[in-house]
Amino acid sequence: MKKIILGVSVFCLVAFASSCKEDASKKINENNVAEAAVRDANASKFPVIEFDKTEHDFGEIDAKTQVETVFKYKNTGDAPLVITDIKSSCGCTVPKDWSREPLAPGATGQFSVKFNGSGTNKISKTITVTANTEQGRETVKITAFVKPDPTKTK
Repeated sequence: MKKIILGVSVFCLVAFASSCKEDASKKINENNVAEAAVRDANASKFPVIEFDKTEHDFGEIDAKTQVETVFKYKNTGDAPLVITDIKSSCGCTVPKDWSREPLAPGATGQFSVKFNGSGTNKISKTITVTANTEQGRETVKITAFVKPDPTKTK
């Protein structure tokens, strides 16, 4: 009796499996395949941010003197560039005035960086740009030589 039940079960399983193959092949929609191919091709396209300069040197500045510079950039990639955030390595450096709107391929943009002149001697600050580029983060730097504050006692 066990052999008969096992035989019928195997027969049903084989019959069910063979009928599923025909149904699955009929369900493939060629339009969906074409759309998926286009989507996959576009997924490999990234924007590329290219800066006019990756480092700015303010030179020698007096302590507590505020200075500012502008970093210009261009989207040289194949997809719209979206900058989601720009942060500096310390609170004495403030990036501002960047567009959060998508930047089309070939278009340009800019942001400014203000440094408040804190610290002494040679300083270097890193500004990190978070965007939808392949790496996800790009960096630029500012440097300066801050002269000691003559009114400050040691």
